[in-house]
Amino acid sequence: MSTVYADLHIHTIYSSDSLIQPKTLVDMLLAHNFIKVAAVTDHDSVRAYKATKSLASAYPDILIIPGVEISTTAGDMIILGTEELPPKPWSPQEVSDYARSIDAVSIVAHPYRIYGMGDIARTIKVDAIEVLNGNSSTAANQQAKQMAKEEKLPGTAGSDAHQTSELFNVYNQIQADLNIDSILHAIRKGQITTATTQFNEK
Repeated sequence: MSTVYADLHIHTIYSSDSLIQPKTLVDMLLAHNFIKVAAVTDHDSVRAYKATKSLASAYPDILIIPGVEISTTAGDMIILGTEELPPKPWSPQEVSDYARSIDAVSIVAHPYRIYGMGDIARTIKVDAIEVLNGNSSTAANQQAKQMAKEEKLPGTAGSDAHQTSELFNVYNQIQADLNIDSILHAIRKGQITTATTQFNEK
């Protein structure tokens, strides 16, 4: 087992508000000196994964994790480890239950920012809280970190990148092997720490 460096929240052109091409994401991982794992988490879409995975398959040290950011009825949630959308209706608990049923990981995305679910997250059985979001304010990230601590849940980091310049501004150090199952297992077990690169605090 080794340390895997990953960005767990990235949007591609399959999100209507993102400019990042799958090929650009793979090229950026290839060029980066240590971050080699990325989760593709488009808004309510899993369409980017196959294209991105195919492009990355030429490089044995790069791993793409399938995922999605679901617009639930109470705020955004990330599922890591799914190549399909959960069945509707998308209530937070039903999305979480779906993730558990397929052995995926459920994460409350940026709870204290717009489209976040705030304190409602405390009432839902999830695997982790996003405590370091590259597009959230320092105060919002601190609130999320406090929630994760109080709820005794692992904290994750994601750039929430929608353009190339935002990629990898925050990342995770995960004690896992370079495969999806090992990484998801490590997140659930809390074998993960968050860090920033050139993150400009807002």
